[in-house]
Amino acid sequence: MKITMEMARAWGACSSGVDWFGKNFPDGGEYQTVLDALAEADQPSWASWLMSKAGADTEAVLELESVSERKHLFFAGSIVVKVGISVSGCLLAGWGIEAGDGIKAGWGIGAGWGIKAGDGIKAGSGMGIFAGLRVRLTMWAQYAIVTAKTKPENLISGHWVKAKK
Repeated sequence: MKITMEMARAWGACSSGVDWFGKNFPDGGEYQTVLDALAEADQPSWASWLMSKAGADTEAVLELESVSERKHLFFAGSIVVKVGISVSGCLLAGWGIEAGDGIKAGWGIGAGWGIKAGDGIKAGSGMGIFAGLRVRLTMWAQYAIVTAKTKPENLISGHWVKAKK
């Protein structure tokens, strides 16, 4: 999906966000490209806002061996990591997050549907973990599932299920 200046304005983007978007994407930009640029620009709140307006890409899957040494990772679809995820800032997925050994973020973790980790899920001190941000309430217990060996300390939204491993 291409994000345009007209869309940003119609969705009610703040003036500084509109200015940033105009400077970086004068002719508009593909949704994921804009999210990547927001990660580089250290703008997790703008990325979260954009994802709430543009929605999840239910078909897109980002498959990686591992994620480390990144401040932020924003993806419009699902994130699947074989080993583990460690970001110092914010991890946001439009659909779901799955990691083999664990999910760890310094600022917060958010997924439109569920979060699954083999070992554990950890957000930084005073930060939250949110699953099911884009799930209808009638489907929340079925799809807003957070699976880990132990219940994440900062779980704000999501239905925790103990991992069977």
